[in-house]
Amino acid sequence: MRYEFIKMHKKAYPVTLMCDILRVSSSGFYGWLVRPPSQRSLINDELDCKILTIYRQHKSRYGSPRIHKELVESGETVSRKLVAGRMVKLDLRAVAAKKFKVTTDSNHAKPVAENLLNQDFFADRLNQKWVSDITYIYTSEGWLYLATVMDLYSRAVIGWSMGKRINKELVCDALTMALFRRKFPKGVIVHSDRGSQYCSKKYQKLLKNNGLICSMSGKGCCYDNAAMESFFHTLKVELVHRITYKTRQEAKNDIFQYIETYYNLIRRHSANDFQAPTVFEKMNENSLNKLSTKVG
Repeated sequence: MRYEFIKMHKKAYPVTLMCDILRVSSSGFYGWLVRPPSQRSLINDELDCKILTIYRQHKSRYGSPRIHKELVESGETVSRKLVAGRMVKLDLRAVAAKKFKVTTDSNHAKPVAENLLNQDFFADRLNQKWVSDITYIYTSEGWLYLATVMDLYSRAVIGWSMGKRINKELVCDALTMALFRRKFPKGVIVHSDRGSQYCSKKYQKLLKNNGLICSMSGKGCCYDNAAMESFFHTLKVELVHRITYKTRQEAKNDIFQYIETYYNLIRRHSANDFQAPTVFEKMNENSLNKLSTKVG
């Protein structure tokens, strides 16, 4: 495919320059010009086109496991190893991670809850376990804070709130959205860190009034809320660290789009056998309905 590109543009750019940029040899290019491509070469070129299309559609966010899943579901018979190999040849890789700081302030004298989750992030049904946390996004206007609530069953982000202050209203608004979205279920374990916002009377009252069970991480242990940290990591790597936001509103718009139209609906999650959260929920809901019909 790179040779084809060079052939198409050799009148506009020097062949040696294009070969250098595309990491192929000029002798290889000229040899390719005088010999017919092999069947294997044609198959690889077609696969490369499909890989590149998926890679670009997802804005460089997908590595070989997710691209392989996309190809298989589109009817392609191909191994993950081959996809990984072709991506290496195409010099394609998922966007890299960057470190980010913790926003939690757990130095307070407010009561804390027992760690009921205890690093068990498996849930076998909706509204069994929710996790919540706060992160930050830099803008030229100042920090924008994001509070989220995730259902561990599907890893769907079911509640979120954004604002310029990291306060109790931020986490209460995120939890309220989750409650409305899930139609106010009872008995859900809602896990968070020991931040003062989560220990506030307002947040604790919201939990109690809606029949939710509070769980909190051990002091200073980020692994106790690893699923939520993983989402923030993904958000930062795939979106936030690739953009410099001039205003908080620009960041809000982008984050809204990412959560609601990409992460929940489209992005394949490894915990869901590489299905998007809402797709995973619908697939399992349909399976349960079919099972109930058979039993009935």
